[in-house]
Amino acid sequence: MTAQTPRTVAPATDPQTAGSPLAPQWLGVPDDLNHLHEPMWAAGVERNAAGELSIDGMPVSALKEEFGTPLFVMSETDFRSRARAFKDSFDEAFADICGGVDVYYAGKSFLCTAVVRWVDEEGLRLDTASGGELAVAARGGIAGARVALHGNNKSDSEINRALDMGLGRIVVDSLAELDRVGTIAAARNAVAKVMLRLTPGVHAHTHEFIATAHEDQKFGLSMAADSTDRTGLSAAEEAVAAASAHPGIDLLGLHCHIGSQIFEPDGFALAAKKLLTFQAAVQSSYGIVLPELDLGGGYGIAYTPVDTPRPPAEIAQAMADVVRSTCRELGISAPRISIEPGRAIVGTSTFTLYEVGTLKTVRVDGPGVQEEATDGPASVTHPRRYVSVDGGMSDNARPVLYDADYSAVLASRTSPAAPALSRVVGKHCESGDIVVRDVYLPEDVAAGDLLAVPGTGAYCWALSSNYNYLARPGVVAVRDGAARLIVRGETEEDLLNRDMGVASA
Repeated sequence: MTAQTPRTVAPATDPQTAGSPLAPQWLGVPDDLNHLHEPMWAAGVERNAAGELSIDGMPVSALKEEFGTPLFVMSETDFRSRARAFKDSFDEAFADICGGVDVYYAGKSFLCTAVVRWVDEEGLRLDTASGGELAVAARGGIAGARVALHGNNKSDSEINRALDMGLGRIVVDSLAELDRVGTIAAARNAVAKVMLRLTPGVHAHTHEFIATAHEDQKFGLSMAADSTDRTGLSAAEEAVAAASAHPGIDLLGLHCHIGSQIFEPDGFALAAKKLLTFQAAVQSSYGIVLPELDLGGGYGIAYTPVDTPRPPAEIAQAMADVVRSTCRELGISAPRISIEPGRAIVGTSTFTLYEVGTLKTVRVDGPGVQEEATDGPASVTHPRRYVSVDGGMSDNARPVLYDADYSAVLASRTSPAAPALSRVVGKHCESGDIVVRDVYLPEDVAAGDLLAVPGTGAYCWALSSNYNYLARPGVVAVRDGAARLIVRGETEEDLLNRDMGVASA
């Protein structure tokens, strides 16, 4: 089950022995509300002797006092360990196939100059998707040859910046863009190193907004035979021919990305087979050998106790088996493989720390216990508690964008109180401003308590906004019991400095 699995309401049960009838079927009542489900948390997160959540020995009360809330709290040690695990596992699995793997950290998930340095130091490369991300990469000091640029609508200035930096690859997304990249490079007497992003038509088991390999979406060059005006020729084939003939382009190979937050391996396997088969056909028909193949990322993480992420070694071995056997069947040499994990490295490394404010309990219609004298189940009301925190959709837009599920725990103390079905909500002027849709928290949670929401390292700070003029939170990295800001939180003065009416008053 992924974090985007459609929700269903649990059947009515004995309220003395089971959870709320309003809870989704996947959400069980925890045996211990103070327990931390290990797959959802960074290594080094635990409860200290006082029952308070700590990370690498740093208690959350100290973090709150020094940096305030909301606050993104990241374990640098955990980030580095996950990055290294991907690099080591894939290098080992592919050693006999292509000598190892180039692991590109997907910067779109979370990027700052400190992360650029960590990525570089752990032997990874960096995937960017805009001029702004290229600017962070340059400021972070990584060599341009270790950077890739994605995007379905790159500007001329972004293409020129990529050439200025000597990028290792520009991932081209359309025939029009291919011509533009080649023309700009040739005008500079330069050669752009290019990968072609293809859409293999693979259905990924994830939310439709983050499935990116089907035909009806904005990314990539279609592999379907009727995708151009030339009979029987796909857009992918036309792009290969055009790129190979263009003096401003050095065609490195092919790229695909089937989606995000995926747990099942079948989609990755099918995409690899389709692209390798295409690669063999291009070699046979046109004599063009493509030396590289990027299989993208999208590996899922645990947002809730029912999510079951696969360790990097298991993912690597499964993909290596497919590439090895497919190349053998096709009679081709294996290309150099690349992957692009982002969420799987940074997601679990981070939790968001909030302070509780207003609490209220509402009564909600739901299924009741069937009475013997009636023709069907009774409709009764059940309590749902709303726990408001000092952030919300401005620091985590994923629940409102993708119906994403999260979990939460009481972080400032332990509690012996009974579980209460709760909904953690933000302070914005939107009824959809939900941080955690369904979670059991202790009945005695009160204003001033601290809550921690795990798994917020990916796409939370990156998607953050100033809605309702809230300042975006800071990001703190903790290592060896010490914390430092790696992204400063905004102030109201920061927001007002962009208001030209204020600035000129």
